[in-house]
Amino acid sequence: MAGSAIVSGGARPPRCVHYVGFRDDRYQNAYRVFGGPRVIHRRWDFYATRDVGPDDVVIFAEGDETQAMATRNATDLDERWLFGATPLPDP
Repeated sequence: MAGSAIVSGGARPPRCVHYVGFRDDRYQNAYRVFGGPRVIHRRWDFYATRDVGPDDVVIFAEGDETQAMATRNATDLDERWLFGATPLPDP
């Protein structure tokens, strides 16, 4: 599967899973491997870099966190908006 993941933190489970730049069937492959995202970022932009916390996992469709940020910001999707789930409590 193309893409990469950033995993930081220790023994605690990740606070949030972010998917960046998925537009095709690679999303389904990533979903099977890493589970569902909490946030889907259409691009690696200012908002995406700001939203990622220290214990979060970021799954990239292409590239990694060192790629240049997009010149224009894109609207992100939060799975809580899609499925009506309640927010997770802060650790």
